[in-house]
Amino acid sequence: MKKFGRLNWTILIIFGLIGQIAWSVENMYFNVFVFDTIAKDLDTITLMVQASGVTATLVTLIAGTLSDKIGNRNKFISIGYIIWGVTVALFGMLSPELVGSLFNLEVTKAITLCLALVVISDCVMTLFGSTANDAAFNAWVTDNTEKEYRGSVEGVLAILPLIAMLIVAGGFGILVEMMGYSTLFLVLGIVISISGIIGVFVIKDSPKLEKSGTFKDIIYGFKGSVIKSNKPFYLTLLIIGVYGIACQIFMPYLIIYMKEYLGFSVIEYSVVFGGAIILSALINLYLTKLSDSKDKTKMLYLAGFIFAIGLLCMYLFKFENHIATLILFGIGGFIMISGNILISSLSGAIVRDYTPKGCAGKLQGVRMVFSVLLPMLIGPLIGNAINKKMNIPLPDLGSADTMTTSYIPAPEIFLAGALFSLIIFVIIPILRKSVKEN
Repeated sequence: MKKFGRLNWTILIIFGLIGQIAWSVENMYFNVFVFDTIAKDLDTITLMVQASGVTATLVTLIAGTLSDKIGNRNKFISIGYIIWGVTVALFGMLSPELVGSLFNLEVTKAITLCLALVVISDCVMTLFGSTANDAAFNAWVTDNTEKEYRGSVEGVLAILPLIAMLIVAGGFGILVEMMGYSTLFLVLGIVISISGIIGVFVIKDSPKLEKSGTFKDIIYGFKGSVIKSNKPFYLTLLIIGVYGIACQIFMPYLIIYMKEYLGFSVIEYSVVFGGAIILSALINLYLTKLSDSKDKTKMLYLAGFIFAIGLLCMYLFKFENHIATLILFGIGGFIMISGNILISSLSGAIVRDYTPKGCAGKLQGVRMVFSVLLPMLIGPLIGNAINKKMNIPLPDLGSADTMTTSYIPAPEIFLAGALFSLIIFVIIPILRKSVKEN
């Protein structure tokens, strides 16, 4: 049996984990940063998520194709991580006070401009992050893995976002209280940049990687002939898209929901989700390894069921007793995250199994349409529409000069996510049929 190799495992874990920590900060704590320090404005948070999704997709389309054309992943990963770290470090410096003093603006106008700069800065950060991680790093993984052990590799890749979430959702909140956002973003940015510098010397491209394609290949993955000849690949991407939308209905608002609606302290939601993530990761280490010898498409049924049940529990578990809510919401989170990991690892492995040879880079953009663009456009749109409809008021509106949407995330976002995820069960039988015909 072929092996991935110790050096490749080291690269995978280090760069995968640091990249996921950076993405987790963007997806979870950039939102909280805006809500806590600039304006309690869910509309801006929604726009920021959507703009980031569009940027990530466009950049990956171009960068993935370019990395194929040049025949090099190392430079895209290493240089991308270096600049990515700089943009993360600078993000935490944004504040209405700084903007107001620089442009001599009164409070309301300073907040408005600061919100606009937040959205722009997030897009710039995404530009370099997607180049390095979404396009080049993912293509590098595909280049350096074989079908015989790809399930195990994907299992580790699926767990890394959860480890990152554990670090960010738990430890980050505690560290913010100790150090403040600007200092913590600075430290994180330095770590990301240092990893990029290390990458220059340790990341080796696959010997099989050759220069291929042209910029016309940006549209390669959207051609009808390509879609027709690679049905399992695209059907799996569709499952990823549905699942991603379901996640993005609630994920941008998760920490704010736990803080503002459930009344969890930083320590409480850190413990709740920390425990859920650890247990989920341990269980799924076994399940994802099992997928190497089992039918991955059939296991998607189990993964989808677990995910939907978990979200339903998160919707239902709100009680008068605070401790009961903590425990049961944590159980719901554990179930949801378990399904999350399993869907990610299974679908990721299937996608790599059916990626046409020599097309890993040029097809990363297509993957991003389903895994990032559609989820981050549609999911927050649904989620925030629900939040607006339920119109749960802020416990404390704050001072009169503070811009606010005057509402907080509602529990119905979890119910909506669960219901939307059921679409997966319509697609799986079609996928299984196409795999048999392939």
